[in-house]
Amino acid sequence: MMFRKARAATGFFALAIAALFVAAPTAWAEAQHEKHINMSTKLMQEMQGQKDASSLADTLKSAKGVAIFPSVIQAGLGIGGMSGEGVVFVKQGDGWGGPSFASIVGGSFGLQIGVKEVGLVLVIINDDGLLAFTGGKSFKLGGDISVAAGPVGRDAGAATDSRAQASIYSYSMSKGLFAGLALSGSTINVNGDANKAYWGKATDAKTALAHKADGAKVKQLISELNKLSKLAK
Repeated sequence: MMFRKARAATGFFALAIAALFVAAPTAWAEAQHEKHINMSTKLMQEMQGQKDASSLADTLKSAKGVAIFPSVIQAGLGIGGMSGEGVVFVKQGDGWGGPSFASIVGGSFGLQIGVKEVGLVLVIINDDGLLAFTGGKSFKLGGDISVAAGPVGRDAGAATDSRAQASIYSYSMSKGLFAGLALSGSTINVNGDANKAYWGKATDAKTALAHKADGAKVKQLISELNKLSKLAK
């Protein structure tokens, strides 16, 4: 009798542990996507206060979309690497569509030492850039799609000029300052787990970005994004 009870208890315990392992990735994704949204909101607030904010705003005002990576970590000792998670929105008339979630990973060679954290904003300039983010596949910056450091000052107007060559312009901020960030060779991937956690079911990037970005979780982020856009000259 006691043996049966012990065996039943052991079986129940095993099932509970199994359920925990199944639920853990979902719970982790849930927490992570909300974290990236909140961090992206803070980055938009910080960028509004920078002296080059109007240049970013000029580019953003007529952009096709934007990808915000609030915490990109660069680290290396001889051989460097970088990684970060972020959120993507596309223009829908006077508003925004999304979000979809993405990751950026990359590596570089050369004399590097230490760790650096930057906030990164990728402004999607043309249809090629838009297709890269909505196509559902990984793509390489500087390979599959052109990328360049975002224009500032008098050059900001080039971002909306028909002669502009880059499909994506990058703006990064580290320690309160706008700074350049080498992105060629980095890869953008769709974060399917975060998309599923946000939308409640498996959702590809194109479908996610077709939705109007009016959910409660992204309301403040969209508000800060619009505030930044209004700083355009």
